[in-house]
Amino acid sequence: MTNSFTVSPRSSEFGPSPRWVRVYFNSQLIAESRKMMLLREPDHLPVYFFPKEEALLDCLQSSDQTRRSDYNGEGIYWHVRVGDRIAKNAAYTFRNGSGNGPDLEDYIAFKWEKMDAWFEEDEEVFVYARDPHKRIDILQSSRHIKVAVDGVTVGETKRPWLLFETGLPVRYYMPIQDASMDLLVRTDVTTRCPYKGMANLYSIKIGNNLHEGLAWTYRYPTIECARIQGLVAFFNEKIDIYEDGTLLSRPKTPWS
Repeated sequence: MTNSFTVSPRSSEFGPSPRWVRVYFNSQLIAESRKMMLLREPDHLPVYFFPKEEALLDCLQSSDQTRRSDYNGEGIYWHVRVGDRIAKNAAYTFRNGSGNGPDLEDYIAFKWEKMDAWFEEDEEVFVYARDPHKRIDILQSSRHIKVAVDGVTVGETKRPWLLFETGLPVRYYMPIQDASMDLLVRTDVTTRCPYKGMANLYSIKIGNNLHEGLAWTYRYPTIECARIQGLVAFFNEKIDIYEDGTLLSRPKTPWS
């Protein structure tokens, strides 16, 4: 039996966020608002929408790019230009919606990855807007967890920390002393999570086979996730994890 997980809401939601949000490009404040709106759609990451009157519209240049959404209507894009830097098609809104979706014409969104910095209140946020419906719990456990790749044990512990994150499978973190670090190869690849911080990825080498990006650790996690600092976790989707002697099924997620 295979488990499937989703990181998205079941239906679209467009509603107010109480957070004070600011976005910067080329060292200039592009938009800020304490009257933010958050759009949550199935199979999409959350998106902040600013009231148009709270964005620097003189930084926007017309773009020929458009796209059609059956739910949100016609997408209208702008380039964002500050000084000698330009982010193409980095701002957008929608108009002429279907009637079933939200009215977005009076709001504007910015592509997160094309901006330089985002802040919620006075804390910088990375990757995408944080979803107020997502929760993370990190609990210490005495479950016996064994991790294997190609039949070789690469980690085994009876003192794991279990990370429960809304919409995702349980992640099993173990002390670095309980992992076979001689089989783990540190890479230069890092990933960011708006909830947990920046992770450093490891590959696993079994004989002559190098399995890339199967493990990770957070050296400096966010304060909320400080319990996983320095612990090692593995992708359930790609390796064998035994819990109290039972092989767990591999979940289906975007990382499968």
